[in-house]
Amino acid sequence: MPVSSSAPTSLSSSSGAITDVSDIEVGHFSDTRRPTGCTVILAREGAVAGVDVRGAAPGTRETDLLAPGNLVQQVHGIMLAGGSAWGLAAAEGAMRWLEERNIGMDVRFGTLPIVPAAVLFDLPMGDARIRPDAAAGYAACEAATRDAPEEGNVGAGSGALVGKLFGVHRAMKGGIGTASVTVGGVTVGALIAVNALGDVIDPDTAQPVAGARTEDGLALLDTRRALLRGDLPKPLLAGTNTTLGVIATDAVLTKVQANRLASVAHDGLARAINPVHTMSDGDTLFALATGRVPLEGPGSESRPGMTVLGTMAAEAVARATLRAVLAARAVTVGELHVPCAGDLAATKD
Repeated sequence: MPVSSSAPTSLSSSSGAITDVSDIEVGHFSDTRRPTGCTVILAREGAVAGVDVRGAAPGTRETDLLAPGNLVQQVHGIMLAGGSAWGLAAAEGAMRWLEERNIGMDVRFGTLPIVPAAVLFDLPMGDARIRPDAAAGYAACEAATRDAPEEGNVGAGSGALVGKLFGVHRAMKGGIGTASVTVGGVTVGALIAVNALGDVIDPDTAQPVAGARTEDGLALLDTRRALLRGDLPKPLLAGTNTTLGVIATDAVLTKVQANRLASVAHDGLARAINPVHTMSDGDTLFALATGRVPLEGPGSESRPGMTVLGTMAAEAVARATLRAVLAARAVTVGELHVPCAGDLAATKD
């Protein structure tokens, strides 16, 4: 059984949450048997969606239908899960939950919920035979609310680690975080599950906050500087990392614009993770637009255009990524102890 060994760093609530966006709900399922789980982002009324997959080792479902030229215009939820490829099964549970409530596309013969999904690799954290399944996805939907979602070691962030380039034994605890930005009456929120190969950086100071540690485990190594001075990383197994996320806005967007928003939002990952988008990461960001606030037409003069909206998305992603590790708690699984950002901060004090 995993054992929490420290409290998370104190977080301000002023960063907002993805649920600040109208019609967005979030639910977590966290498995009590080992650190793994899933997180669902629901849009019961439907939302125009896009996606951008930047990592070289993704695990995804239903991402092709989000391409601008393809038929389906709206989705009804996004599933983020641990468990690597096995975790994609969690989306089936979300589909069942939505179907029971008659939420989805009317396909004449029934209701078809559209639930794209992406997964991260958390199999080193305990018994790898335990992973999110359809029942876990259903439970996440049952837990979904409009309240600000819990952060840290929950849902898809339960088994997340960061800073694994020099071995899991020198890594630190990742997690899930959220933030939002409002400009001109338009809100953009982000929910990010951080399981990165690289370090997590404070985007305001450019200093590492959590990531690979020195050999004695007492301080941060600073992976970027270590690589540039010639330190050799451990041999890597492809796909054993990955940062996942959802950006949501209440703006009216087309599928082309939603895909562009997902693309620009990756700038936030680049500000907060280094290295990012590697051959061993499957970094994937979805974008949802609930369509409550028009960006064009009468009364829209003070509202942001796509350039500002993209800036907001990148900012929300960077903040949420940082919050994911600041909210994380240390865990011990068997002989593996994984400290959190708060542990190293306490050591400095």
